[in-house]
Amino acid sequence: MKQPKQLIYILPNLFTAGGIFSGMMSLIMSSAGKFEEAAWLILLALIFDGLDGRVARLTNTTSKFGMEYDSLADIVSFGVAPAMLLYQYCGVEFGRFGMVVSGLYVVFGAIRLARFNVTTMDIEPSVFIGVPIPTAAVFISILILLYEKYSITMYLPLLLAMLFTAGLMVSNIRYPSFKKVNLEKSNFIKVLVALVISASLIFIYPIESLTVVIGGYLFFGFIRASVYFTKQLRKGKKKEEI
Repeated sequence: MKQPKQLIYILPNLFTAGGIFSGMMSLIMSSAGKFEEAAWLILLALIFDGLDGRVARLTNTTSKFGMEYDSLADIVSFGVAPAMLLYQYCGVEFGRFGMVVSGLYVVFGAIRLARFNVTTMDIEPSVFIGVPIPTAAVFISILILLYEKYSITMYLPLLLAMLFTAGLMVSNIRYPSFKKVNLEKSNFIKVLVALVISASLIFIYPIESLTVVIGGYLFFGFIRASVYFTKQLRKGKKKEEI
């Protein structure tokens, strides 16, 4: 009777292993110059990453081992894989600058994961401090898919986007977590309509829609923090005048 219960603990870890495998395959594709395949594999890793935690909570099989394993998977799939993808795609043309940008992205991603593990522990956060590393990885992957689709050759903005995203990961900017979405009757219809519209747009224009959604999420926190900082400065000036 104990064996089936023990086997269920393997299930979420299998999804985590799938994420690591996808990240590793992305690295191989990047080194072979197959950049679109590498980008899509990072998006596949995101699906595995979303499933492992939810399966663990649904089956009540969360564990310290699972948390550490998930973090190691994230640094491979969402840290090293997108950094290598960007470097092989265009960073190599910028010499040491390309190396530094890719390297900083991995380092800042590791810091982001370590801070998340230390500050949250067993508590599910309602907001994220800094951009989550999966979001950053998906943003870079989607941008590369966009570049490939429209044959864009201005690569400097792509490197700057990765540098900007890396900075957001280690910032103190708050980003909303959708793990605790309020699904009361008053909000359920709104959420459902928003999801249906978003899914329809993503189905018709997958790359463009995802670029807008992820980019909007990144800039939402940045703009909100800028507005808050401006308000605080104004309050401070008013106090000094009084």
